[in-house]
Amino acid sequence: CYRENILKTAKALVEDTKLLVSGAASSQDKLAQAAQSSANTITQLAEVVKLGAASLGSDDPETQVVLINAIKDVAKALSDLIGATKGAASKPADDPSMYQLKGAAKVMVTNVTSLLKTVKAVEDEATRGTRALEATIEYIKQELTVFQSSDVPEKTSSPEESIRMTKGITMATAKAVAAGNSCRQEDVIATANLSRKAVADMLTACKQASYHPDVNEEVRERALRFGTECTLGYLELLEHVLLV
Repeated sequence: CYRENILKTAKALVEDTKLLVSGAASSQDKLAQAAQSSANTITQLAEVVKLGAASLGSDDPETQVVLINAIKDVAKALSDLIGATKGAASKPADDPSMYQLKGAAKVMVTNVTSLLKTVKAVEDEATRGTRALEATIEYIKQELTVFQSSDVPEKTSSPEESIRMTKGITMATAKAVAAGNSCRQEDVIATANLSRKAVADMLTACKQASYHPDVNEEVRERALRFGTECTLGYLELLEHVLLV
């Protein structure tokens, strides 16, 4: 029954997404209504997903984490979409903000689709690990896009913090190799959850450190390049585990 509720609420959220995108070209009232409706729907969706995760029982915490991560991705995508909609409001069709809006809408739909695939896979133990890994790969690709954007981080951190965060990548790599060797669903799911956090933390720390006041332009470019290369290398590793 949770699956049906999740499916129904997710469909409503996709409709809200369409209203948000079209609302950018209409009145402020319609835009406000679309934003409020989507906020209500995401709250409902989060609740039914949490109930679905709870129904799995405490003996499968890693799969519960996979479900919670999936709804987190949808919520983050919705927040970005609402921000993009505000930026594009009343702008002409060829304005750069309109392209950003379309991109944000695409990410939103991708993440809702990913959530539905994850919910379906949870019911089939034989595909749980594969789906968790696919969702993590998609998430890391989205995080890499944010990392590669020209947006300056709100705060900076020390190079030491960036170095500290690379230890998580080392641990996750060892876990991924072990999962590839064992091919056990629970090992693959645990790898997916660990990889997701390790790469996201590394990218955040790397970008924050690269914008530290003591860092010059050349060093910044190198740091950002190596952050990208590390992520691409890790994605390749996950793709291999997926194939195995």
